[in-house]
Amino acid sequence: MSKKEKFNDIYSKHYTKVFRLCKGYFCGDIALASDATQDIFIKIWENLDKFRNESSISTWIYRIAVNTCLLYLRKSSSKKEIRTDILPQIISETYSNEKEEQLQQMYQCIQKLEETNKMIILMILEGIEYLEISEVVGITEETLRVRIHRIKKSLTQCVQNENI
Repeated sequence: MSKKEKFNDIYSKHYTKVFRLCKGYFCGDIALASDATQDIFIKIWENLDKFRNESSISTWIYRIAVNTCLLYLRKSSSKKEIRTDILPQIISETYSNEKEEQLQQMYQCIQKLEETNKMIILMILEGIEYLEISEVVGITEETLRVRIHRIKKSLTQCVQNENI
């Protein structure tokens, strides 16, 4: 399999998950999420030859995604020019107004979380396996389960308070 074929395979399997993860980091900002997602896939393309199968490819991709999103948040004031001609067409997501409002509320509550907890819950929302999340975060699966329980409890309280 050529590098291009491998990249196209990765892109088609992981684009939507990476995009939604970015959307979570940027409080639902689709434009910013798209920019970051494109940047992430450029980094994946540039570093594909360096991937050594020491972890699963998806763990490696999520590490790049999380680090890129955090970098964007840290330097949100500066814009970066991104080459988009090497990337396939973007998949768009549309929701009803009510659903979009609920998502915005959840994103706002997620933004209030500490960085690691934010990373954990966004990966959970993507349906990523606990084992993989624990590898990305660097904690045991057991510790992860406890953290997830606490995160969900705090998000529930946040959302319920916002609704009052």
